[in-house]
Amino acid sequence: MFEEADNFADLFRGGLPYYLLITLPILIICSSNPVLAASEFGVQRMSQYDVHGVPYGCRASALNLEAKSLYTWQTSRHCVLTRLQDMTIDHFREIRAKAGGLVVLLPEDTAALSLEEKEHIHLLEQAMMMQEVPIPVYFSRYDPKLSGIIDEVTRTAVRSHKPNAPARPSALSEMFGSVSANGYQIAISGASHAINKQSKIPIIQGELAPSKPGKSIDSDSKLPLIIVTAHLDTFGLTNTRQSNTDVAILLTLVELFSKLHASIPKYRLMFLVSESGLLLNFQGMKKWLDSNLDENVQIQHAEFVVCLDTIGKLVAQDSLYMHVSKPPKEGTAMSGFYKTLRTVAQRYGNVTVEGVHKKINLADTLLAWEHERFSMKRMPAFTLSNVKSHKDPLRNTIFEDDTAEERLEALERNVKIIAEALASHIYNVPAENGAAGEIFTGSMAISRDQILPWLKIASTQQNHDLKHAFEKYLRNVKVTYDKPDAREPDFMLYDDRDALLNIYSVKPAPFDLFLTCMIALYLTGIYFAIFHFPKLYGFVCRMTVVKTKVN
Repeated sequence: MFEEADNFADLFRGGLPYYLLITLPILIICSSNPVLAASEFGVQRMSQYDVHGVPYGCRASALNLEAKSLYTWQTSRHCVLTRLQDMTIDHFREIRAKAGGLVVLLPEDTAALSLEEKEHIHLLEQAMMMQEVPIPVYFSRYDPKLSGIIDEVTRTAVRSHKPNAPARPSALSEMFGSVSANGYQIAISGASHAINKQSKIPIIQGELAPSKPGKSIDSDSKLPLIIVTAHLDTFGLTNTRQSNTDVAILLTLVELFSKLHASIPKYRLMFLVSESGLLLNFQGMKKWLDSNLDENVQIQHAEFVVCLDTIGKLVAQDSLYMHVSKPPKEGTAMSGFYKTLRTVAQRYGNVTVEGVHKKINLADTLLAWEHERFSMKRMPAFTLSNVKSHKDPLRNTIFEDDTAEERLEALERNVKIIAEALASHIYNVPAENGAAGEIFTGSMAISRDQILPWLKIASTQQNHDLKHAFEKYLRNVKVTYDKPDAREPDFMLYDDRDALLNIYSVKPAPFDLFLTCMIALYLTGIYFAIFHFPKLYGFVCRMTVVKTKVN
């Protein structure tokens, strides 16, 4: 059967079979379809913006790196894949300085977390937002599949970092585990961090003035003026639209007082909503003051300005804080309103009202409260809030710590307190009369059904719901826009398009090394088999002759 052995050996010395022996195993290994091992998730890039030339937020968008866990990444060639609650501020600072990218899975339900976990998330969120981040950072809403991938990526790392971890397995077992494990490659598509050339901040205003027949505009202008403001948060850590409870309270006040002012003209009420809050340094309100203050003398002589900020965030918070830049003098309208507010608050669960005085620091780049914009123009102004400190991370969080029912309960309570105090001041109703002095009762009673629709209000750049609400109840409605200066912009916004996160299942680097060694052994065996074929042939022949003699 081996009569043509020499010719057969000559065939192996030719080129065609030799190349087949080399390429065939490689083609077999590479023949699997990688698309079948791909997963796709919707993600949002971390917000990016500039204030007074200072960059904040994420400054990059391109990402195509190997995924690593929070504990195993090492170089800028790795993208860290982790859950938000697992990461600390120190972790983020190190990732920001040395890693190539970061993908974070957000909690499924923040309200279900413990108090310590909520505080940890808020502090981390604040630390991430108040600095420039040079690497691409993306956030994904909770997805069980992505959570499973994170579990697999951190499978070996978490075991070795737990304080009560069991003894490590043998070196052979570790080697086999590293070879057989799956790795992941992360790629982002559809993201951009280009400047938004349409950057602008809308400011909408409207007046609630008497509508009795025979009343002229001149007679309306002689009435004292009170201004109520709130800001609409259009972005935070991500560009996710928030519940905007402050604007919901303002619109509820608009609806309530529109029923009273039609027949009892005592004051002019002006309502303002700016779509720039703490993160943009209340730039919209600055623009409005610069444009209107010099032209309108009555605005300069407003009795006081009420700014709403972080109202109803914590249902467990039994305090309402009145933040001022300068304590009100005894006998002024602002001092009288503060006393009325304290008295009214006692009717609703013994809520306490506390005054907080903080001077304006002109050396700071960012202001602490919106009322400081008015105080700098020598207008009496204050901010009502459920938080005591201007540094509280709850002010610009995108997370909801309480359930929907708890939020509505807190909002209903706060709307009643503010509305009753404001009405008592305007219509000179003694607040000391207790329940007998309540104004919004009967058919005008405040309910959650009045507040709930306003929680869904979006930016005027997305729809016209906010403008329609103003036009329904107010007069002289006007929308102005603050656009950044072409040379020295006070603010700048960037593209906020959603992106797609593609995760491909790949083998890790140890598997490539193992595969290279196996291919090298295979080719070495083929090499010796070809060039020592006569010896192999002789060995086979001898074995055949021995078997024949035995038989």
